[in-house]
Amino acid sequence: MAIANAFCTSLRSAICDADSGVYSPSLPQFTASKLHSSAVFHTFSNAGVAVSRRRRYTVSCTLDGVDSLSPALKDEQESVSIPLPIVQIIQDPECDATTVEISFGDRLGLLIDTMKALKDLGLDVVKGVVTTQDSVKKTQFLITRLDTGRKVEDPDLLENIRLTIIQNLIKYHPESSERLAMGEAFGIKAPEKKPDVDIATHIHVKDDGPKRSMLYVETADRSGLLVEVVKIMADINIHVESAEIDTEGLIAKDKFYVSYGGAALTRSMSQVLVNCLRYYLRRPETGEESY
Repeated sequence: MAIANAFCTSLRSAICDADSGVYSPSLPQFTASKLHSSAVFHTFSNAGVAVSRRRRYTVSCTLDGVDSLSPALKDEQESVSIPLPIVQIIQDPECDATTVEISFGDRLGLLIDTMKALKDLGLDVVKGVVTTQDSVKKTQFLITRLDTGRKVEDPDLLENIRLTIIQNLIKYHPESSERLAMGEAFGIKAPEKKPDVDIATHIHVKDDGPKRSMLYVETADRSGLLVEVVKIMADINIHVESAEIDTEGLIAKDKFYVSYGGAALTRSMSQVLVNCLRYYLRRPETGEESY
């Protein structure tokens, strides 16, 4: 059967002479959807060094109006274009409110529904500054409890805030689900590749002055993670003074400023804390822990 009307789609671009950029009518013409630089080839001669460039064109064509790109290539291109969703919760001891910062490339709107969902948790939510850096739009909220007017310190409520934001992000931006651990439970498309817990887990403790230490926990994100980490520290009498809770896609990167008996953690206490956290983070999840 004859194949009729094969034509190329996307941006029209003629193939030009590699060095001069001058259009060459003798060469076949295509439309290129994406242009990639290829290797630069060098030719040495007695007269000097001549440099020529070759360009590689990825061409998207259709046959009788049907897109000829394979589904796998389409999925790869779409996955690459999905920005990294980031949710940060900052507990600054010098600030009377809990600071929350959300970003998802340049796709976030006014986040009115997210603010409403947070208010339904018994919180007063004030929208802070909106900044844009390298095409990433960051929206900040200042959150306090309605009953006390103070920042949120309850780990369970902080985790509810984090999960509420992620659930709303998945609801109004379904494409984000494949880049969030919660996408498996709440999203239309679960992440294809989950990070290996043993490889993704990093725990460090270092002094942050004579009266406190800084605990850094990086691991595969999962529901209830913040609550359990704080509970483990409470069980061994480590006090959390402030924290920065950072969810970057499938990975949680949290900082806790902690003390033991009003002072920085000793080396032995730091080791006890690290061992306890490693045991919890590396054990298999069960249905009871996932909520």
